[in-house]
Amino acid sequence: MTGQAKKRLLVLDDDAGVVDFLCESLTERGFEVTGLTSPREALLRIKTEAFDLVITDVEMPHMRGTELLAAILAEKPSQLVLLITAFGSIDLAVSTVQSGACDFIAKPFKIEALVAAIEHAFHNRQIRREIVRVRKTSSLETPEQIIADSSAMRRVLETARKAAGADSITLITGETGTGKGAIARLIHDSGARRAQPFYHLNCASLPPTLVESEMFGVRRGAFTDAREDRAGAFVAAGDGTLFLDEVGEIPPEIQAKLLHVLENGRVRPLGSTADVAIKARLIAATNRPLEALLAEGRFRQDLYYRLNIIRIEVPPLRERSEDIVPLADLFLNRACERQGRSFIGVSAAAMRRLQAYPWPGNARELANVIERAVVLADHDTLVAEDFDIPKNDDVGALLAHAADGKAPLEEIERAYVRRVLEEHGGNKTGAARSLGINRRTLYRKLKG
Repeated sequence: MTGQAKKRLLVLDDDAGVVDFLCESLTERGFEVTGLTSPREALLRIKTEAFDLVITDVEMPHMRGTELLAAILAEKPSQLVLLITAFGSIDLAVSTVQSGACDFIAKPFKIEALVAAIEHAFHNRQIRREIVRVRKTSSLETPEQIIADSSAMRRVLETARKAAGADSITLITGETGTGKGAIARLIHDSGARRAQPFYHLNCASLPPTLVESEMFGVRRGAFTDAREDRAGAFVAAGDGTLFLDEVGEIPPEIQAKLLHVLENGRVRPLGSTADVAIKARLIAATNRPLEALLAEGRFRQDLYYRLNIIRIEVPPLRERSEDIVPLADLFLNRACERQGRSFIGVSAAAMRRLQAYPWPGNARELANVIERAVVLADHDTLVAEDFDIPKNDDVGALLAHAADGKAPLEEIERAYVRRVLEEHGGNKTGAARSLGINRRTLYRKLKG
């Protein structure tokens, strides 16, 4: 341990002789050790002092090691706790590891075995911290800030990059919060127009009476409040890209004028008698299925075909669960930077909860949930209770999501399989037997 700060250990056992032996042996091996025989005193010290690792016996009077573990993790969720247990209590030790202990060692043991377990715990913690650090670096260095660990999103990015090399009208579809705006920006930034303006016009945020003037421009005096000439979005975008967001919200009477602009490459501002040539590339997006609007007669068929040249469908987050972990890391890093806070990361149990939730609000909802947790959490690792989302181990909640069309059958099935697996303490053979399937099928259903 030369050249590095000594690791601080807290050793707890109700037998003073065991404490003295462990303190002496571990001190000789380069650790800074504090020894105690009272669990309550140990908990007080843990609350006020920083220890790299707590080593505690399981069987103690007044407070068992399992109770102490729960109390420690409630105070400091990221605290490393290593349990010492009698050989006959292995099952109990395994369950406590599942509850948050980093490891356990059975009595009787050689001091070398304990030191190996300690080093293993520190090694795993370092790997965990390194993973968080590497993810932060790689995510923040990605220009388009788009996570694509899933095959579904990789296909989206491949199509988007091909679209960037062309100049065709592109239509991006997908649910609210899936990242359609980020894909539009990627297309612009990856294309020949990257040095030109990227003009974003959200059609859903405009009153129907202002859509025409905002999109095509207006001349002074065209109506009461038109006190000066104002260029519309097509002209303001110049030689760059016009991103018409929520294009499905454009009123039917404006749709005909938009079609005329796209077919002729010229726009006539409101109140003007002269056309203006436009050069901007158009990217449109909608979270409403235009095919349904066509069937209802609320969207022009000819405009639909004019927009639907290159189509990019951004999948919902529930269909790309592989992206949840890296997205959570990315959003955690962003939230920490905005709020001036520092977190080690998300606990394993909390991450499983994020992965099990169907995310009806998609990536935007995930970002908001994580930011709320960052603001309100008072510890350095986010735990499951920090996330304000329904618990997916509640069958009623799962079925409610399904009834709303927000949770596909495979997600419900996967969540149920995970729940059964947890009830069997992670024993896959027992879980498979309970479900009436073989282990291979269990693995497939867990992977999805």
